[in-house]
Amino acid sequence: MTAGLRLGIDIGGTKTAVTLVSDDGTVHALRSAPSGRGPVGVVDVAVRVARDVLEGGAAGSAVDVVSVGACMPGLVDPVTGLARHAVNLEVESLDLGGELSRHLGVPVWVENDVKAAALGAWRLRTSAEGLVPPGDSSPALAYLNLGTGLASAVVRDGVVVRGIDGAAGEIGHLPVGGDAPCSCGQVGCLETVASGSALARLWPEPRRRARDPFAAAAAGDLLAAAAVDVLCTGVGLAVQVLALASGAERVVVGGGLAGLGEPLLRGVRADLERRGRSSRIVETLGLPERVELLAADVPVAALGAAWLGSVRPGAGHPAFGTAGTARTTADAVRAVVPSGERVG
Repeated sequence: MTAGLRLGIDIGGTKTAVTLVSDDGTVHALRSAPSGRGPVGVVDVAVRVARDVLEGGAAGSAVDVVSVGACMPGLVDPVTGLARHAVNLEVESLDLGGELSRHLGVPVWVENDVKAAALGAWRLRTSAEGLVPPGDSSPALAYLNLGTGLASAVVRDGVVVRGIDGAAGEIGHLPVGGDAPCSCGQVGCLETVASGSALARLWPEPRRRARDPFAAAAAGDLLAAAAVDVLCTGVGLAVQVLALASGAERVVVGGGLAGLGEPLLRGVRADLERRGRSSRIVETLGLPERVELLAADVPVAALGAAWLGSVRPGAGHPAFGTAGTARTTADAVRAVVPSGERVG
């Protein structure tokens, strides 16, 4: 039996990913399957993949785990274990913690998927820069999830900042101007200029000449060029809002649009540099150096879920393992994901 491992379950709108990770950041297993639908389907798939990982282990033998955590979209209460309003999974209400605990036979910590991803991103960066002893402070980190919508979460000293009903950091529905209707019922939300749905609206599929909007813009597609300009400006604004309003000293961008890679990062940094040139206050923040892109194939939400069991709501630091030696988030990712292992 291999001891000291943590199991993380990420129930996404498309797939459910389960990872087995040790405190030093080593991923021992990573498996996924299409997510189920409805409360029963969601739990059944999560349990099946989790058991597959636990029974297979890293070396084909059963493993012991010190904690199990799970995350999913919607309103997730980490105290009661209840998940609500996960529309894409056809879940109105689900006792996520209770049902997973009943099937797996162990306590299961639960959290919203973006908040779990923020914890995962924080843990990766903390490993990269050297572990912070319990009781000491570490830089606040914001995770900005660019998917169909826009969502974010903030981690300070290893604890997710929750706010009213867990809304802290949720800047996607902050009205910033414009006349585009938002899914939340408001008009001109930040999500309408900085998300996958915004890109689809500004660069509709019938008008596309390529799959990558940055490549299309470089090839002379004026509509694509206008769309990526709005996108990068919107993401730049999101970074500025997080830095000013949440106190985040680092903003890590992830989610589906992170797959656009370096062109997106360059565009966002260029927008932040433009903002700095027009404002001494913004310039002093050094925002272009504070934003980074997380590789789209890193299972950051599953990793964050795995470490949920080391965090107590309102407590200080999670328990840590051995310090990493990497100096950048990219190095940290390479340390976490074994060479040659396919992630995603």
